[in-house]
Amino acid sequence: MKSIKWKELGIDLLVDAAASVAIAVGVYNFALNADFPVAGFSGIAIIMYHLFGVPVGVGTIVLNIPVSIFCYKSLGKTFFAKSLKTMLISSIFMDYVAPMFPVYNGSRLLAALCMGVLCGIGYAIIFMRGSSTGGQDFISVAVKKVKPHISLGLITAVLDMSTIVFGSLLVFKDVDGFIYGIMVTYIMAIIMDKIMYGMDEGKMTLIVTEYGEELAEKIDAYSGRGSTILKGMGSYSKKKKDVIMCACNNKQMYTIKKMVHSMDPKAFTIIMESNEVVGEGFKEEIKEI
Repeated sequence: MKSIKWKELGIDLLVDAAASVAIAVGVYNFALNADFPVAGFSGIAIIMYHLFGVPVGVGTIVLNIPVSIFCYKSLGKTFFAKSLKTMLISSIFMDYVAPMFPVYNGSRLLAALCMGVLCGIGYAIIFMRGSSTGGQDFISVAVKKVKPHISLGLITAVLDMSTIVFGSLLVFKDVDGFIYGIMVTYIMAIIMDKIMYGMDEGKMTLIVTEYGEELAEKIDAYSGRGSTILKGMGSYSKKKKDVIMCACNNKQMYTIKKMVHSMDPKAFTIIMESNEVVGEGFKEEIKEI
């Protein structure tokens, strides 16, 4: 039997509490009275609240029972146990902590924006600790294990669309509300992906040239970024080539592209999106606790 890591458990509880505040305020204080559908099990719980008066937190727990039983084997004991803990904490915060704050009754657009940002931050933090709030999170993580190349934000967005349509047709019956629901889902997906994968996003380029060292020195002098020179060969000409690999931010890439063209008009330049760069000169990798 494994011993309990109290320090890690304490950090998990603090993270769950902070994330649950963000999610609870986003759902209860901004979305509940704004009359637009919300994605995920929170959205279904809101539908139950409007139709039957069931508290959102209680409704979330009730909905999670069959999903938890169905997904138990595919999720693993550790993730399942952590998710149950997070689900209970977030549900308690939804019904008992969020009501302590004032409910926003202003613009539906602002309510949608605030809900999307807050919930996106909360869900991302929870996922980064290896947990979830259950419900469609269980389904999202299960799909992520089967299709690891698909981003978690995209999986969540696709799954949540059914809830938005269901809520729009059954409860709100409002085209504007449907649009706001889609917008909230998109914002949440973007925020989650930015926090989990892309806080340091930029560009990565591969430059095929005969002047590798000269170009690398110019790039280093301009951007302060070191480059990696790979040795290559043209498949048709059989000529030896240098391939410069360089990661930098979006603004620097424009100048680097012009610099390459001025020094070697025949250079072959490939520019790609780089969601995250970890290592020397960039962000340090987060050490596991």
